[in-house]
Amino acid sequence: MAAAAARRVGVLGQACGRSGARGYRAVLCTELAKPLLVRDVPSPPLQPHQVRVGVHYCGLNFADILACQGLYQEKHTLPFTPGMEFSGTVTETGENVSAVKEGYRVIGVTGTAAMAEECVVDQKMLWRIPEGVSSEAAAALPVTYGTATLVLHRRARVQPGETVLVTAGAGATGLAVIDLAVNIFKAKVIAAAGSDAKCKLALKTGASHSVNYSQSSLKDEVKRLTDGRGADVAVEAVGGDVFKAALQSLAWEGRIVVMGFAGGKIPSIPANLLLLKNVSAMGVYWSRYQKENFPVFSSAISSALQYCQEGKIHPNIGAVFKLEEANEAFNHVLQRKSTGKVIISMK
Repeated sequence: MAAAAARRVGVLGQACGRSGARGYRAVLCTELAKPLLVRDVPSPPLQPHQVRVGVHYCGLNFADILACQGLYQEKHTLPFTPGMEFSGTVTETGENVSAVKEGYRVIGVTGTAAMAEECVVDQKMLWRIPEGVSSEAAAALPVTYGTATLVLHRRARVQPGETVLVTAGAGATGLAVIDLAVNIFKAKVIAAAGSDAKCKLALKTGASHSVNYSQSSLKDEVKRLTDGRGADVAVEAVGGDVFKAALQSLAWEGRIVVMGFAGGKIPSIPANLLLLKNVSAMGVYWSRYQKENFPVFSSAISSALQYCQEGKIHPNIGAVFKLEEANEAFNHVLQRKSTGKVIISMK
């Protein structure tokens, strides 16, 4: 069924391309929880503060999938184009734009509309890609490394030498957390994932130890690996029983940061576990910083670009799909086949 849906998208995309109509190709969600379509859409006019970007790559995030299922916190009016981060080249600027010029390579952040050959965005939501950083790598930075920076620096305030437990350790954001924790924050990382292959990838990224929580007790393994002390910080993205085990794995005055619920079950927090070890529980909702504290939001992305240019971090691109393969890309993530960042190529 997935293959048939993908072929359907491909045929529509080809038909649009032959039509000769002015505009650009974009992925469209026309019905919730239904296959996506690729169609030609007209290019909108620019407002004075806006920039038109020819998109090279669009990062695929689980939030995009939830939005197309009608399950995301923010609801979108149908039809809409998913995609909240991209890399590309500036093709046109509004009359009041001063931050970028035509020909600049940029990454951008937008709530929707990035899964297309063209995207129009406010100038303040663009960051220049430094020399030496590929457009492919840059497309993997905003959401994953932006989130990871907020988790480790803003919320957990990780210190050198601390032990950080990362669940969903082979996912795009999990690998970004490991990369930053080891190479920027100089922490020790215990990566937790649901298969041996994913554990190996986390170790390759820089984790000191890994735990396959589908075969072993996460709590017991963390205790063993830390000589009974526990982890100083737990970065949790699975939910359910894994969250509880991560919470129980914390050391005295440890901190747990919730990033999401990839397992589908939102856990309740046993308050007595917070009390007994004087631990702290907190959350990170990446896009909320855009509205509530833009300087912090922007700084996290700028830092990721700088680290990447300096060769201190190494974004993991797990899979690249063409625009016509959007349904395949979504299914790849839904079926938990993905490791690292999944991106959509417009080439």
